[in-house]
Amino acid sequence: MMLSPMAGVTNPPFRQICREFGQQGAEIAGYEARSGRTVGNLAPAGLYICEMITTRALVERIPETLNMVKPDEGDPVRSVQLYGVQPATTAAAVKILVEEELADHIDLNFGCPVPKVTRKGGGSALPWKHDLYEDVVKSAVRAAQTASRGRTHEVPVTAKFRIGIDADHETFRDVARISRSAGISGLTLHARTTEQHYAGQADWEKIAILKEISDLPVFGNGDVFEAEDANRMMAQTGCDGVVIGRGCQGRPWIFYDLAAHLHGSEARYRPTLREVAQVILRHAQLSVEHFNDEHRALREMRKHMSWYMRGFAVGGEIRHQLGLVSTLAELEERLNSLDLDQEYPQAASGQRGRAGNPKRPHLPEFWLESHLLNSAQQAKIHEAEIGISGG
Repeated sequence: MMLSPMAGVTNPPFRQICREFGQQGAEIAGYEARSGRTVGNLAPAGLYICEMITTRALVERIPETLNMVKPDEGDPVRSVQLYGVQPATTAAAVKILVEEELADHIDLNFGCPVPKVTRKGGGSALPWKHDLYEDVVKSAVRAAQTASRGRTHEVPVTAKFRIGIDADHETFRDVARISRSAGISGLTLHARTTEQHYAGQADWEKIAILKEISDLPVFGNGDVFEAEDANRMMAQTGCDGVVIGRGCQGRPWIFYDLAAHLHGSEARYRPTLREVAQVILRHAQLSVEHFNDEHRALREMRKHMSWYMRGFAVGGEIRHQLGLVSTLAELEERLNSLDLDQEYPQAASGQRGRAGNPKRPHLPEFWLESHLLNSAQQAKIHEAEIGISGG
């Protein structure tokens, strides 16, 4: 299982909390195994990938970017996702991560559907151009192999992508073929198109097809909101693991459930509101340590408040107040004013995050006319890295 990178969400404090819940879930499964239950062999409790980092910002050593890739010291496998469109810049960014021991695993992002990214040829638009995709992934793999010399293990490079631009312009089969020949170590398919964004239902059948046509490890992403969803995806598609994005928003303990389930345990974490408040406070404290700025840390926490409170009987006014906190003391005071003895509500389970509606893909002019970059597109592709969040 993997935590999917989400801009402004999966920073080091949140990743640490998710990882700790995953470790607890794996440990409870191991405890049950030692107590006589039959469960699978324990494996690491998942990968917790850094929010998307732009290769250009990393190469230019933007301070904010360097803070974003700061490793969680307790994480046994440090994972970083890179977004890039230029082979040389991507290679340089990979070299930094490996040589400076900032990552044990690198994931390449080709799945972002945001118009400001795709209209310039980046994100989920990029795999349509087979030559560019091949150059980027080959450069990343070569850089990781070269920079890994002298290390105990080579740093693997994986790729995350979507089904394609829309139903008439699929790319995932070509991505699998090119990735395999380029030396990519694993594939993650978000089973939606660029056009879908996060709307509709993820097409798990495409994950099954990818698993069938590729001999690389395949991870499925899309519509996994409970441990039981992960079980269904793996059973239906044969994928090697699942990637969780929106399903963990305000619910980092989903990794407890997933780790326990994947190791054969039926244990599930269902916190009371008091326990949720404790998680929120710890999340905030870790954020203050990370940003070294209490006001900024609490501003970053505001988006998480409504997610954490989902399903609990918390009035609109207190929800509003929680979304305005600016100090740890203020946060603790507001949390203590709640009815903290509430049990975990059923309404807190299930789908999370805004699905939205399908959106017409925004692409560079004449993008779909060929799988190869023309000279005009080649001259402008660098613009796909300008103004992109990720540092």
